[in-house]
Amino acid sequence: MIHTGAGDLPITPDLLQRLHSTIQEGAGDAGQWKRVDNEIVEFRPGGPPVVRFWPVSAAQPPGAVEEFCLAYRHAVDQEHVPPLLAIAGLVLDFLCIHPFRDGNGRVSRLLTLLVLYQHDYEVGRYISLGRLVEESREDYYEVLRRSSEGWHEGRHDMLPWLNYYLVILRRAYREFEARAGQVRTPRGAKTGLIEAAIDAFVGEFTLTDLERACPGVSRDMVRRVLRELQKAGKVKCLGRGPGAPWRRKGNVLERG
Repeated sequence: MIHTGAGDLPITPDLLQRLHSTIQEGAGDAGQWKRVDNEIVEFRPGGPPVVRFWPVSAAQPPGAVEEFCLAYRHAVDQEHVPPLLAIAGLVLDFLCIHPFRDGNGRVSRLLTLLVLYQHDYEVGRYISLGRLVEESREDYYEVLRRSSEGWHEGRHDMLPWLNYYLVILRRAYREFEARAGQVRTPRGAKTGLIEAAIDAFVGEFTLTDLERACPGVSRDMVRRVLRELQKAGKVKCLGRGPGAPWRRKGNVLERG
């Protein structure tokens, strides 16, 4: 198994603030709890935004976040809740609290990856869970609406969210199995694997990210395919050197 170091990071309010600071780098409120009330909004192509849920008020995030972090750690430490159920509950509570002005969706996806790593579910290294969520965006908002009803009063039903969450994870593993099978197929398979990995990235990626997503493929092969795709106008390099970020042409960054 690949060591992630994620087990050394307890889920705490401070960790969530650090995740937010990372994804909101450069924003004036990066790493800070929201100062005004906000809402969970669904943006529909060609239509007006729809408010799906009203989270806790701006005065509540510090206490609310501390409470759900403690509840999650207690569930995991006592081992009386299956890990996938505990993770689903953790992410749902985070989304219902919506503790930041902006970037809550992206923090929730980082949080999901982190806690999955801690329980040895590492498929997110190779398959973009964020992309799978984006591809099922309507289902995402619908189950979030259904499972958040009555959340403030503790009367919500987590089952719709749990089912959706497990379906996304199952899709990721099936896609990974299919991709891993391509590595064992004849000529052209490695090129196809690299192209599929690039297509799976949401936002920017580096050469190292691509290598991790393509086990068994040499760095020289990855670089050669990148150069070919760059010449074809399908990817763009945003810097210089081996650590430079890349982006797929026409890629739309996730917003949360």
